[in-house]
Formats: sequence, structure tokens, C-alpha cells
Amino acid sequence: MVRQHGGLAADENAQRVVDAVGAELLRASGIDKSGYRFDFHLLADTQTINAFALPGGQCFITAALFNKLKSKGQLAGVLGHEIGHVIARHGAQRMAKQSLTQGLVSSVLIGANGDQSTARAAQMIGSMVNMKYGREDELESDELGVKMMAQARYNPLSMLAVMKVLKAASGGSRQPEFLSTHPDPGNRAERIEQIVAALFPEGVPPELRP
Repeated sequence: MVRQHGGLAADENAQRVVDAVGAELLRASGIDKSGYRFDFHLLADTQTINAFALPGGQCFITAALFNKLKSKGQLAGVLGHEIGHVIARHGAQRMAKQSLTQGLVSSVLIGANGDQSTARAAQMIGSMVNMKYGREDELESDELGVKMMAQARYNPLSMLAVMKVLKAASGGSRQPEFLSTHPDPGNRAERIEQIVAALFPEGVPPELRP
């Protein structure tokens, strides 16, 4: 599936931005001490708007989605959401329900780091990426992402701009892959606003970064 997205992007500067924002989220939230090994990968695909995470901490965002984002805060919203899926073990729980073995999961994680020589690893990545999360999984990851953004001093309302990007992208003839793997429950934006209001009852501090 990584190859299907054109492999890793060659833009080293953009990759450094992804790494830096991901690291900020992990450090500020304390998740960097959780035992998970997180890595953030920018994929070369400039056509498919998508982001996904594999159990264990491998997080991916396509160049198509990255290029639509206007600030580091919006990028933090995307990455925070994916980190949320990992720490809430959404993907692991769903794979367990499919009776997939831990050995196969390990082969995927190895594959995500560059060794994709086996058909089983590629098949597993495809299964994970095409897996639909449920409404509660999405809302939980949104909440975790919003909290991580606030802890890293990003304005969590930036995630609303990400929702607008996805909505605009869905206006074409082909639904963006992000919305097929992350089905919109219909009130995510409203829920994000509620979470932010609960975190900042006096309003979002102006010093938070966009």
C-alpha cells in the first residue's frame, strides 16, 4: 500500500516538518514515553487525499493532503488524530477481530520501514488502510487529537479547517480515500467545537499557534 501511494516523498524539507510536528505532539502529551515507537511518513502521492496509521505507531500522510494544509496547526490536527487511533488501539482491536496474527502485524511494521518484499505484508497493509473505523473510534480520536494539539500549544480549532479541506475534496466525482477509511459521522466539526469549549471555557488563548 505504501508503494501504491508512490512510496515515500522525496521532499526532505516537508518530511522534516511532518517529523517535527509529530514529535511536538508526542513530547507535549507524554506519549513519547508510552512505549510505542512512532514514526511519521510523508507519502509521494499527490492525487489521493489520505492519512492513516498502523498499530505500533507508523503514521502516514499523503502529499496530496499535506499540500492542502495551510498551517502546522492543521498538520497537527491530522497527525494528532492518527496518533489517537494508535494509542486507543483502534486498528489493533479491529485486526484482532479479523483473527490476524501478531506475527503478521510485525511483518507489516517491518514493511512500513522499507522491507515490503512479501506479498503478505503488502496484503496486510492494504487490509489495515482500507479498514473503516466506527463512529465512536472517530470521535475518540478527534478528542485525543484536540487534547494533544492544545498540550503542544497549537490552536485546536485548526482541526476545523482540516474538516473543511476534506469536505471540499469530497465535492468532486471521486470521494477522497481519507473519507472512505475515516468515515465522517456527520457532526465531527460540532463535536470538535464542543471538546475545545470544554478545554477552554473562557475561549481559546490567543497565544496558541494556528
